[in-house]
Amino acid sequence: MRSLLFILVAFIAVTATGSGLLMMAKPDGSILNLPVGLLESTPFSDFLLPGILLTLLVGATNLAAVFFNLQRHPNRYNWAMAGGVMITGWIIVQMLLIQAAHWLHFIYLGIGILIILIAWQLKGKWAV
Repeated sequence: MRSLLFILVAFIAVTATGSGLLMMAKPDGSILNLPVGLLESTPFSDFLLPGILLTLLVGATNLAAVFFNLQRHPNRYNWAMAGGVMITGWIIVQMLLIQAAHWLHFIYLGIGILIILIAWQLKGKWAV
């Protein structure tokens, strides 16, 4: 379970940070093949601010979770749960703002929920 948690948190850390940086590099969405039209129902005119938020909130939290898991820090499961909450919240807000859902939303939502549940289990909240 610890290895699976680490893999999932690392996956979110890499993909969120990478995607956020690419959104900042080209705010028109061209690198990620994201049409700016996706943002019509949102307060954003391009992908710059979403890229910054994705990198700083979701990416950084999950990178911290990776770091604390590598160090076997006593708070590593708290950081993993925080990372899971961040990606889950990000995906839910994103789907609500763009008023659409893509299959990737459900993959990332599932990973976020799985991270939260595994970290909760490893933290000892559920005795098996």
